[in-house]
Amino acid sequence: MNEKIFEQIKRVNEYGKEYRHARELAKALEYSDFSNFSKVVKKAELACKNSGQATTNHFSEFTEKVKIGSGASRGLKSRKLSRYACYLIIQNADPSKEIVAFGQSYFALQTRQQELSAQYLEDQKRLELRDEVTKHNKKLFSTARGAGVHDYATFYDSGYQGLYGLKKKEIIEKKKLNPDDNILDHMNSEELAANLFRATQAEAKIKREAIKGQEKASQAHFEVGQKIRATIKELGGTMPEEIPAVEDIKFARKRLEELAVESEEKTPHTLAEQLAKKFQEKTDLPNATPKTQTTNQIWEYKLPESVTVLEQLTKIIKGYPGDKKLILSDRVFLLSSEGIRLIKELLEKK
Repeated sequence: MNEKIFEQIKRVNEYGKEYRHARELAKALEYSDFSNFSKVVKKAELACKNSGQATTNHFSEFTEKVKIGSGASRGLKSRKLSRYACYLIIQNADPSKEIVAFGQSYFALQTRQQELSAQYLEDQKRLELRDEVTKHNKKLFSTARGAGVHDYATFYDSGYQGLYGLKKKEIIEKKKLNPDDNILDHMNSEELAANLFRATQAEAKIKREAIKGQEKASQAHFEVGQKIRATIKELGGTMPEEIPAVEDIKFARKRLEELAVESEEKTPHTLAEQLAKKFQEKTDLPNATPKTQTTNQIWEYKLPESVTVLEQLTKIIKGYPGDKKLILSDRVFLLSSEGIRLIKELLEKK
């Protein structure tokens, strides 16, 4: 028994979300009587409801055509089950079945992988936004200084008051942070994005309206924050002061660095050199030089945009976060191991 049992019945909808048909899952779990399996599904639905989830998001009814012999078929009620629904069903299935024990491990692992993937994406977004906030805060500082601002604490507090309805000190207290903590380092990506917008728009407003003086600049900063706050409220979003503080961003940075090092260790540097060599041999193009960095491995090829192989490579590269980068004529692609295999296969045919 292996994961193929559950992979083979996996389906993906138009939104990229995986699901499985109840009758196919029942067969995989060795339930010969679908009515018995339906009882397990009902238990799973109850568990879903008790967890605060909307059951309709995970258990959706539909009519499935089932063959009954002689090429004929009839419609039978069934359900489309999300991965979470499958996980709950497995937890409530007959534990004496070996396949159920395996399924519990399989779906628990899948759920954990999804959690790690979500964490990775949030870490990436936080780091990118945090760096952008730092950059634009420096620009805002420079613009404010040019406008005659001398009390920067009051100026920045005005922006926070507009966006949060609270002063910086009050925000720190509400979010239960230490007085010395940098609140920006404890914001999630959503909150950082709101503050980035505040910084960029405050700078733009001061420049656009040629605002001068401490009081007018602080008022402009307050108004920008207030407008953003009103927009968040209008859209039904969570008000920034109600977003819980998250762990220090240094931990997110550390996780990403560790993943980058781990990824590099799994792919020897010689692979980049071999790929570069194949590129030169098969395409007869110069200046294909592999480059390496401490935490990311990079293959860089300065090729003309008109090269046919570039168009072919663009189509076959399978990119996803966390793998190596391939730079082709200043265009960056995240290169997976599958992408490497396909490229090598393409080059072998040339």
